[in-house]
Amino acid sequence: MNDDGKKNATSEAQFVLLGFSDWPQLELLLFVVILMFYLMTLIGNLFIIILSYLDSHLHTPMYFFLSNLSFLDLCYTTSSIPQLLVNLWGPEKTISYNGCMIQLYFVLALGSTECVLLMVMSYDRYAAVCRPLHYTVLMHPRFCHLLAVACWVSGFTNSALHSFFTFLVPLCGHRQVNHFFCEVPALLRLSCVDTHANELTLMVTSSIFVLIPLMLILSSYGAIAWAVLRMQSTTGLQKVFGTCGAHLMVVSLFFIPAMCIYLQPPSGNSQDQGKFIALFYTVVTPSLNPLIYTLRNRDVRGAVKRLVGRV
Repeated sequence: MNDDGKKNATSEAQFVLLGFSDWPQLELLLFVVILMFYLMTLIGNLFIIILSYLDSHLHTPMYFFLSNLSFLDLCYTTSSIPQLLVNLWGPEKTISYNGCMIQLYFVLALGSTECVLLMVMSYDRYAAVCRPLHYTVLMHPRFCHLLAVACWVSGFTNSALHSFFTFLVPLCGHRQVNHFFCEVPALLRLSCVDTHANELTLMVTSSIFVLIPLMLILSSYGAIAWAVLRMQSTTGLQKVFGTCGAHLMVVSLFFIPAMCIYLQPPSGNSQDQGKFIALFYTVVTPSLNPLIYTLRNRDVRGAVKRLVGRV
């Protein structure tokens, strides 16, 4: 078959997302659990976005970036979870070629954006704790908006690069994707040509978007820890540990699974293990973020009381 024939065959193909079909006895249970987490994600993140918009006391850089994170998590889960729920519920586990590539693009774009956004949020906490007198100058609203735009643009640009290279790889033989959504490592396994160049590109850019933000985050919190140790105020200590501890927990829940998946070649991954790791950072982590940030947060509790008092 010539190249045009291969491209036509690929574009007309449907992929089968195998997902968790090796464990049919788990599919109903997974459907119920994932649906619950998805609803928690929708409710919790919409709550943060609406509350941050309505309460003027939350019109600060921290809650501006947190609203961005909540909106990002809503988009991130919605790019893959509804398709997963449909596949778990019924016998049909197919997705069109175009649908698969669109999903691939948005999942990777939103994941990359989150890496950069979490780094920016750590810089905001560093400026608040270590440079309090200059905080309003350092985190000027216009600068915050520029940082947010940079996060989104960098994530979507990175995804465009990977998606383009993945589109160019001829996918031969069967169309069974051994995953519950379309992602680069799973699709590269379907190729009938050498994909070492793609794998190397994936590892290099993943290192840029995972390791560099992680190192800068850890550096920020190293400086924060040093500043906290010199504090005399117990109230100040509690507030710093409350906000920074929550952010560090979110960072850990997102970066550790991402490193397990993207910082090794696809051929080195256990496919079943990879699916459950991906399930954690696409389903569990986005649903926990609102709880982690709001459970012991006085600002949020105060905003809720003010909002209820107005009704």
